[in-house]
Amino acid sequence: MADDVKTEAPQAGGESTDQRRLFADNGHATDRGYVVTVPVRWSDMDVFAHINHARMVTLLEEARIPWLFYDDKPTAPMRKGCLVADLHVKYQGQIRHDESPITVTMFVEKLRAVDFTVGYEVRPHGAAPDSKPAVVASTQLVSFDIDTQRPRRMPPEEKAYLQSFLRAPVTA
Repeated sequence: MADDVKTEAPQAGGESTDQRRLFADNGHATDRGYVVTVPVRWSDMDVFAHINHARMVTLLEEARIPWLFYDDKPTAPMRKGCLVADLHVKYQGQIRHDESPITVTMFVEKLRAVDFTVGYEVRPHGAAPDSKPAVVASTQLVSFDIDTQRPRRMPPEEKAYLQSFLRAPVTA
């Protein structure tokens, strides 16, 4: 297993309730949003040593996992049903493989009863948190009930957690 991930140990009582792979950095909340550093793999770059577009979308998804889906988060039940309804990625600069790990700051741009929009600011390793992001993106996520195949209203604890990260995107 790579150095940048680990498997969660079994809980007290001997049974593991969650055997997902975890990044070494589980992220942390700041006044700007939830910040996670994500390692860039060799396979994430293109022939010019930039992060490939499809891989950037995957890196954004990987950054969301510790923020929204870990057991200790109020939004963890969304692991059972959360769909991407819309995605936008804008490149304002380059990020090269040797600028890993990238720093992804996530926040909520819009929050409604069954969906929310995540804003992202992606910076290369070592960039100041208030510097111009190399990548800005947004993803509309819908809380979804797989059994009924319908959107699911988020309970108050999920909405309150997401509300705590509500802020407007920074325009460049």
